[in-house]
Amino acid sequence: MLAVVVITVLYLAFIWLVFLKFKWLRLTPVWGFVSLYFILHLTLVPIIGMRFISPYTKDVVVVRHTIQITPRLPEPTLVEHILVEEGQPVKKGDALFVFDKSLYEYQVNEALAVLENAKQNVLVLEADVEVARQAVARAQAELDYRQIEATRYSQLASQGAAPKEEAQRWEAHVAVGRADVASAQAQLARAEAAYGAQIDGVNTQVLEAEAQLSQAQYYLGQTVIYAPDDGKIVNLQVREGMVAGIVRFGAIASFIVDDDPYLLALYRQENLQFVEPGQKVLVALNIYPGKTLEATVQDIWWASGRGQFLPSGTLPVFPDALENPEARMPVQIVFDDTSVNLPIGAEGAALILTDEENAFTWVGQIALRAYTWGRYVYPFPL
Repeated sequence: MLAVVVITVLYLAFIWLVFLKFKWLRLTPVWGFVSLYFILHLTLVPIIGMRFISPYTKDVVVVRHTIQITPRLPEPTLVEHILVEEGQPVKKGDALFVFDKSLYEYQVNEALAVLENAKQNVLVLEADVEVARQAVARAQAELDYRQIEATRYSQLASQGAAPKEEAQRWEAHVAVGRADVASAQAQLARAEAAYGAQIDGVNTQVLEAEAQLSQAQYYLGQTVIYAPDDGKIVNLQVREGMVAGIVRFGAIASFIVDDDPYLLALYRQENLQFVEPGQKVLVALNIYPGKTLEATVQDIWWASGRGQFLPSGTLPVFPDALENPEARMPVQIVFDDTSVNLPIGAEGAALILTDEENAFTWVGQIALRAYTWGRYVYPFPL
């Protein structure tokens, strides 16, 4: 930068001495064109240097985290109370909206009844297993008795002491007894299977009832919406007496978080050649005309939507450069003073100082201060 100033001064001195002071040469149109051409190129040097050493942009916006407040209720529900006003600061955990709890309290009571019924049913299933075991024992005892009688009458019939028909009748009783034992054993297996349907030692019917109760309690808890963080409500779209829930699409309000605001500044890609995280930034916000704020580069988002394509069989079509200017890259900037009020969406200008001691930064700082002082008279041009 100093070299440019020295060369410019020396060349102007040369023109003054040669053409004006001593008049060694006549200032012809050719000499005038050459001199003007030379000086214009010299003035371009600091402008070009500023673009790389101290990139400057007026595409700047304050970004804050926002949370959409959306009721998570399975049924259309009446809004009973609105406990916050638009723009009112709130703390994390403060109640914001209260919905009618009646329906969800009924569902919780119903789920409790189902759970108690399931627990009692487990006792019934346990008793059924014991009854089935007794039935198997009784059928087995009856079968043993019939087998003994069948054997005795078969021996008597072979000795002629009893009719063969009686022996055959007891053989038929034995076959029926075996069927009764098989049936009792099947009933026992069925009862044990019903009682043994467990996960980690808990009956599946009880688990299902507990899940239904937990879901009912969850929705009951959703009848009060609490602040998810420190911040404030904007775009309040609900009033007491309205119905919200599955019949309403979208959020009923927007919540702006207080913590971690940052600035997004868009730069041409070539201007970011020497930009790195941690470098100093001077910011001029339109809401603070005449002031500059100190900030720091936190990150460079090396990404642009121009390079993102949805999966498709259609070949990419690149936009016309005249209708769609080249994509610029966003730089994330954080302010050194966290107490500064930074409304979401506030705009301004930013100057990144890649080398604070470089003289090229003077041009950018002049442009930045001219911008912020000009906000006093905007939109009237000077």
